[in-house]
Amino acid sequence: MERAEGFVEKIVYRNEENGYTVLSLSSQENDEITCVGIFPSTPEGTYLEVEGELSVHPVYGEQIRVSAFRIKTPEDAPAMERYLASGVIKGIGATLAGRIVKKFGEDTFRIIEEEPERLSEVKGISDRKAREISEQFEEKRELRSAMVFLQGYGISNRLAVKIYEKYRDQMYEVMRENPYRLAEDISGVGFKTADEIAKNAGIAPDSEHRVKAGILYTLSEEIGAGNVFLPRDQLIEESAALLGVDPEITDRCLMDLVIARRVIVKERDGVPVIYLSLYYYMECNVARMLLDCNVEFDVTAEEIDRRLARVEKGEGITLEDEQRQAIITSALRGLTVITGGPGTGKTTTINTMIHFFENERMDVLLAAPTGRAAKRMTETTGHDAQTIHRLLEISSGIAEGEQRTGEVLRFERNEENPLEADVIIIDEVSMVDLTLMHSLLRAVLPGTRLVLVGDVNQLPSVGPGTVLADLIASGNFPVVRLSRIFRQAEQSDIIVNAHKINAGEPIVMDNHSKDFFLIESPEVLQIQRTTVALVTEKLPKYVGAKVQEIQVLTPMRKGELGVENLNRLLQRYVNPPADDKPEVTIGETTFRQGDKVMQTKNNYQLEWEVRGRHNLPIDAGTGVFNGDMGVLERINTFGEVLEVVFDDGKRVEYSYGDAQELELAYAVTVHKSQGSEYPAVVIPLLAGPKMLFYRNLLYTAVTRAKKCVTIVGSRQKVLEMIGNAGEQKRYSGLAEAIREMSE
Repeated sequence: MERAEGFVEKIVYRNEENGYTVLSLSSQENDEITCVGIFPSTPEGTYLEVEGELSVHPVYGEQIRVSAFRIKTPEDAPAMERYLASGVIKGIGATLAGRIVKKFGEDTFRIIEEEPERLSEVKGISDRKAREISEQFEEKRELRSAMVFLQGYGISNRLAVKIYEKYRDQMYEVMRENPYRLAEDISGVGFKTADEIAKNAGIAPDSEHRVKAGILYTLSEEIGAGNVFLPRDQLIEESAALLGVDPEITDRCLMDLVIARRVIVKERDGVPVIYLSLYYYMECNVARMLLDCNVEFDVTAEEIDRRLARVEKGEGITLEDEQRQAIITSALRGLTVITGGPGTGKTTTINTMIHFFENERMDVLLAAPTGRAAKRMTETTGHDAQTIHRLLEISSGIAEGEQRTGEVLRFERNEENPLEADVIIIDEVSMVDLTLMHSLLRAVLPGTRLVLVGDVNQLPSVGPGTVLADLIASGNFPVVRLSRIFRQAEQSDIIVNAHKINAGEPIVMDNHSKDFFLIESPEVLQIQRTTVALVTEKLPKYVGAKVQEIQVLTPMRKGELGVENLNRLLQRYVNPPADDKPEVTIGETTFRQGDKVMQTKNNYQLEWEVRGRHNLPIDAGTGVFNGDMGVLERINTFGEVLEVVFDDGKRVEYSYGDAQELELAYAVTVHKSQGSEYPAVVIPLLAGPKMLFYRNLLYTAVTRAKKCVTIVGSRQKVLEMIGNAGEQKRYSGLAEAIREMSE
């Protein structure tokens, strides 16, 4: 560990958003040391003590990567003059700093703090300016004291700045009495971080602040796992186990949260359950708005059928009965659900529906949950489709005062500024979670036709809820099921096998197919080698695609055939190290220029732009979302910035801090592949927990492929997955809420 101290001679680079700074430190021996790290307000002239690892940058030479620092107050007259002359206090330059220190000497800082009126004795300083200097000096002193205080709790410099800026003079009370407030108030602080701080602060393990925070944390973690609520007994048990306290204490604190309306108790399927308040009211609102959308229009089915026949004739289309029924229903009702598997004509149905409504002189909007799904919808319909976030015109993120765990967003489109359309068609609705559906419905006026299209047999959304399944299960809305596989689709074993998997029927795996293969192997090492060979050599030629377009899908994150290990392996062969490829290690991941990457969480503040000809920006906005995939085009190791171009053309600059939300994407979990379509997929399957190897997961993985599916591993595991109809239960009460409100 290297230590150094001295004055900040020069700020070489500073990112104002995250505090990342490159500065030159001038020691008392007049040596200049380059320091890089996260610093709060540290203008030139500030006196610092730093410690960190000494490293050698290939361009900028020797430097200290600072892990901890302390701001010191200068103690002698020359040091005080240098500090004041640095610009740290607005309105004081080198000349005025010299006059102040000449007048007061080593008593300068005491005068500024205790007798600021005496500053007016110096030429050029009025009474008003003296007060301003004193106020600024006091603010800097408070920051220095706060940093020292917070570092005593083992808090990083970056987090310390956030805490100080949030609470200011209330910070000391919060830290001593209830550090768990940090988890609710400050982005980037979770329960575990707050718990560690509280432990350092001496908070008792059975403190009611800790237990309540633990209960809320357990519920918010379940939201992240897709559940909207938890059964009461399960919540008490899980929270007590997390906290290491008696369940009776958890039960008592839970009742306090109920009284405070932080959580809501309801009965679902005859069992008492607990919601975070935000999600209970959100679920109720979604149920109410869905029912409000479900209006009937004053037109007959016979009249719609006649008009539709004219569209069929004009476009040269012959619809099947199910497809015709879907379009007629969407014209008769305010809300229509259309569901069906691959090859059942969903695309033809949507295209004909668009022609029908346009012939009726209606404005039609198209959207899908992800950039990839929206891009595919645009390609298959020939009409512009957007992400739902873009359609709703995402604003600047989470609304002020709302719970952070809810990720409740501000959109420009809402009940006060609704979407201007007669018909809104949403594809891939199985991916839409409760939160996004709530935001969408707020922007849809009753009387607008809302058509929700998706495959109910796909995996549920990554976010909370099972919206599409609940809509169908409620029995309150018209649902059209497309079940007939078209003749052209029957020529694809991908589609035929997908339907067999969904029906729980065994599939043929004799490798006589042109687009569905099984390469058997009982050994992990051989599966890995085969996967690499398929991605890098065999499949790109076979399907006429680039290596980067071949996607490996796996049920697991961990293990030898999990996402993390396979990504390291595939990176080595698909994008090996080279002298002309910059790379950087962030956390446990090494990113290299040219890597295929994925965004792993919703970030509503990240700015993006789309560039056209001559590399000029043609569009811009904010928001990058969980599951968005792209290529790492540039790494700036000096500015600590990564530039990623996503599949939909969005170009985003990531600071190293934000880049922790990225991961390699040569292999992704099946869940993260939802809404995407790839020329070819490789699915390594050997062994793993039964709860991860079930029918719907295999069905979803297979249906991601456009031209070729190759399963590598165990034939028996494939058959076991087809036979395993169970999947982890997801707690959602939307269907029941809809039924209650419709009575």
